[in-house]
Amino acid sequence: MEGLSVADANLVVYLHPSKSRNVSQAILRELGSWLFKFNETFDGILLAYDVNILDKKAEILSGVHPYFAAQLKANLLLFSPKPDMLIEGKIMKLCQESIHVIVLGFSSAIITAENIRGELKYRSKDEEELFASKSHKKHVIKVGTMIRFLVKSFDDEILHITGSLMPAHTGSIRWLDRNLEEISEFDRSATKSRDRESLGDKTVDEGATPLSYNNHIKKSKKRDIPFSVSGECCNLQLKVHVDESILLLVDYLVPKCRQRLQRNG
Repeated sequence: MEGLSVADANLVVYLHPSKSRNVSQAILRELGSWLFKFNETFDGILLAYDVNILDKKAEILSGVHPYFAAQLKANLLLFSPKPDMLIEGKIMKLCQESIHVIVLGFSSAIITAENIRGELKYRSKDEEELFASKSHKKHVIKVGTMIRFLVKSFDDEILHITGSLMPAHTGSIRWLDRNLEEISEFDRSATKSRDRESLGDKTVDEGATPLSYNNHIKKSKKRDIPFSVSGECCNLQLKVHVDESILLLVDYLVPKCRQRLQRNG
């Protein structure tokens, strides 16, 4: 799934002396306050973290009296959905006008009727509402289905996503994963058809690459960022990269972080 990344961060946190009796707890409480909130510095939502305190003998610093510094090295799991990214979620509610989805267990998403492609038709069968494909009888979307959809917009204040099922490579994840070749051929034909219409009598390149639905691997990048939150300043050096194995960690790490946040809160 796109939008997930891991950041290796080197932090220097300035704490008030009132927290000097238990520095570790103060640091964990501060990091816990960042969870499941959009952070402009990270340009994403912090889902989980693993922190290592490098210097446990912090001293009061001249110039920023009475604060003292604690050096940290943290691994951060971030979620940053952007337009045109492919993300995944579970359908919680479905009706003819819209599909309501939960992403990673905390972020809500909506896909309205105008953002659902014509191939997917609404049906009500045995009091069960669903969307079924006219072209592929086994492609069915209903409550409980895990779907892959395109991000149209993201509201970082309420963590709400507006999505789309217009592209052919969106829909039920289980069906998509079992029919990759068929979808690729469908995309290739659609791309060539659009190219012919736009180019008129010009020849379409047979080697043209069809629309890809594969995950994009981002190149690692480093950046130094001055950061302040709740009156405590940090200097960050982030190395961000995407790893497909992240998905295996999310279901485990997110509930653990929620439990830690509740205990510290």
